[in-house]
Amino acid sequence: MTVTGILTAIVIGLIVGALARLILPGRQNIPIWLTIVVGIVAALLGTALARAIGIPTATEGVDWTELLVQLILAVIGVALVSGAYGRRGITR
Repeated sequence: MTVTGILTAIVIGLIVGALARLILPGRQNIPIWLTIVVGIVAALLGTALARAIGIPTATEGVDWTELLVQLILAVIGVALVSGAYGRRGITR
């Protein structure tokens, strides 16, 4: 992966992480920096998964199916991290 690809993944990860948090119902008790990290990881893994299942990722323009894969992974990631992070807090 090139430097441009990594920087693009970070920017897309920021957006995908924020969208995942908006899509999930309810309140997620995780800090925004953790949401961003989950989004960046989802962007990187989503691109790899899209390539593995045969979705073209090196096209001109916006790859909507690749973004959909990244968003689905981000929603799953935010839900998992939110559940795990929420259990660390003070018990009531």
